[in-house]
Amino acid sequence: MCAVCLCLASAKAILAKEEQRPNVVLIVADDATTADLGFAGSQIKTPSIDRLAEQGAFFSRLHASPVCSVTRAMLLTANNPVEVGLGTFDYAVYPGAKGAKGYETYMTRDTVALPELLDDAGYLTMMVGKWHLGGKLSGGEGPHEWGFDHSYTILSGGANHWNSGISLPNLNNPDHVRIAAEGKIPQEKFYENGIEVQRPIGVYSDDLWTTKLLGYLQEARDAGKPFFAYVAYTTPHAPLQAPRQLIDKYLDYYCRLGFEDLKRKRWEAQVANGIIPADAPMPGWSSNPLVRRWDELSEEEKRRNARSMATYAAMMESQDANIGRIMNYLRESDELANTLVIYISDNGPEGQDIRGPLSHEKLAAWLESVSNPSIESIGDGDNYAFLGTELANATTGGYSWWKWFIGEGGVRVPLIIVPPADTRFTRKGTKTDVFVSVKDVPVTILDYAGIQHPGDTYKGRTIALPSGVSIRPFLEGKTNEVRSDDQWYAFELFGNGYIVAGDYKAIKVRKGMWGDGEWHLYNITRDPGETTRIEAEFPELLDKLVATYERYVEERNVVPVDEEWNPWGRN
Repeated sequence: MCAVCLCLASAKAILAKEEQRPNVVLIVADDATTADLGFAGSQIKTPSIDRLAEQGAFFSRLHASPVCSVTRAMLLTANNPVEVGLGTFDYAVYPGAKGAKGYETYMTRDTVALPELLDDAGYLTMMVGKWHLGGKLSGGEGPHEWGFDHSYTILSGGANHWNSGISLPNLNNPDHVRIAAEGKIPQEKFYENGIEVQRPIGVYSDDLWTTKLLGYLQEARDAGKPFFAYVAYTTPHAPLQAPRQLIDKYLDYYCRLGFEDLKRKRWEAQVANGIIPADAPMPGWSSNPLVRRWDELSEEEKRRNARSMATYAAMMESQDANIGRIMNYLRESDELANTLVIYISDNGPEGQDIRGPLSHEKLAAWLESVSNPSIESIGDGDNYAFLGTELANATTGGYSWWKWFIGEGGVRVPLIIVPPADTRFTRKGTKTDVFVSVKDVPVTILDYAGIQHPGDTYKGRTIALPSGVSIRPFLEGKTNEVRSDDQWYAFELFGNGYIVAGDYKAIKVRKGMWGDGEWHLYNITRDPGETTRIEAEFPELLDKLVATYERYVEERNVVPVDEEWNPWGRN
């Protein structure tokens, strides 16, 4: 071949390489916290996730919403939730928000979703698992109507992990209320590409989702197209259910630990593994008004809690093993080097309970009527165990509070990003505490895919401007932060609100959710457990942050919530 031909062939190869779009695999855990992961010092075995952290960058200060569907709306749009119909979620709608714009509880057409943009760019788009953004009976639309070529999903917030039973009745769903009142279990509907299908019984949820996904990935390979795979696992979301052989591995460990010891061990492990600063204070157990001490429990309650926590650990190990299946497929199909892999959780651990202040009388009665009462059955499909308030508080280690609450334990979740091999990635194996919002993840995906967001108009309709920023410049060493102090992040849910700028977080929690209704200031880099208020030291900073937050809620018509309102019907 002549020199000119060689040069032309080389130029074409370079051009083809530049035009080759990377695959994207976005994996979402359901109600997991960083302290659950092996690389963070957990006793739970998560070698596949640990390997992702070794190959990529781990972000220890990623903020999501404290509830699932609200996070998922931000994750797929880069918008603030109230801009796209998720000002609250379907299990807890404040009475004053019913019918208000932005509080539809499903994703509205005021946005464009990430899979739509990827589909437009020639990607084969697929999802498996939990949608929880609308469709069929709940209003709104399912994933097949939001740009996914293939989808195998549940549309609600969760399901039984062994069969087609629901995870918990939704008291806003009349059918659920009627069936639950009869002492029966409403059945969860499963959909493939928008068509209702029968879920196979006895196949564990992680295995179910992953097997279906691998078939979709093979189809993308056969078609020679880049793919976007949204893997929305339903573990470790309640009910706590898992293969017995995995539960047995952890049972002895948790039988030896009380709540307080578990929290302390996880805090110590987070410090030792660089997840939180070496001098970060540990949140005191007694500082939370909702939790009991281990020595207050009966022996039966201790055994029940130990079994529940062992099952939770087994759920995380199962999830990890299935992530390993996905990574094995990518490796063996020679797709791994050209794939952007992201792992994230949607919120902190679930603290809703069958007793105490975070229980609901009707739900507790239903659980008692349908769940196998034996401790040994925890993990099986006929047992509806929950992690509960104390274990939720313990699992977060160095953080305070949990799911539903805007303390760091509810909103600070793990994020791991492994860029494609041919990018200028300089942060391999890094653990960083730079602040990142869940809204930044979809913008980062678009950046790697080389896709321009359309701004405020998509296919002739007006949409909300995204407010996420790309993490890619940080990953490539071009910047040392993702968001500057001026690129603040504000959030509101259930009338509780906060704003983060740099190291600082101003937060206000209503009395109805065990706050005092006043603004407080924390340095959440040095004090991730929010143990020490510092507003007296920095009154001007607090005033500035509060003023910015108030403009944020005013501009978005955020509905005010009564000071005493409680999602669990306590007031």
